[in-house]
Order: sequence, then C-alpha cells, then structure tokens
Amino acid sequence: MQETRQNRIARLLQKELSLIFQSQTRMMHGVMVSVTRVKISPDLSVCTAYLSIFPSERADEIIGNVRTNEKTIRYELGTRVRNQLRIIPELRFFVDDSLDYIEHIDELLKK
Repeated sequence: MQETRQNRIARLLQKELSLIFQSQTRMMHGVMVSVTRVKISPDLSVCTAYLSIFPSERADEIIGNVRTNEKTIRYELGTRVRNQLRIIPELRFFVDDSLDYIEHIDELLKK
C-alpha cells in the first residue's frame, strides 16, 4: 500500500518540478531541462530528481545552478503542492545521462 502512495506522490512532484524548470529555463535560450525520473523515500522526506539537460555540454554548469537554488525550488514546489502534501520533501538533484550513454552505444555500433 505504501508503494502506491510513493508512486503517486513521485508523479505529482515530477510534474510540478518539470513545470518549475520549464518556466525557469524559458529565460535561458538554447537550454532545455526535463525531469526524467523522481524517487521519493518511504517516509516521504527526501525526493531524488534526475534531470536531463540539453545541451549536455552545459550539464555541469546548470546542475550546479540548480543545486545552489535548491531552497528556492523547494519553496516554489511548496507553494504549488501545499494542498496535497503536509511536509515538502528535501530535494536532491542528479544528472540523468542515459541519453548520452545510448548515443555513445549507437556510435560504437555504427563503427
């Protein structure tokens, strides 16, 4: 039963985080950030979000900016989901480089 609730809250957080990043990156031309996966701890206190960043050359710079602004992002998330969640989870962000890995494998297979 707990697993179902975790999945539902993870989907809610993924949707809201993607809307936050979409509005924030609209100002930065040529950059796209999407939330590919969200995991939440069983006690709903820690949210781990995986971000896919395009172009991947700027991934380190953008993930650094995101990590320095975690408090602001958490506040924005809190204002959006305050009616659904009692406690807003702590946010952790990681780069999802699975698309780069797939592209690398395709290049190797073509050789």
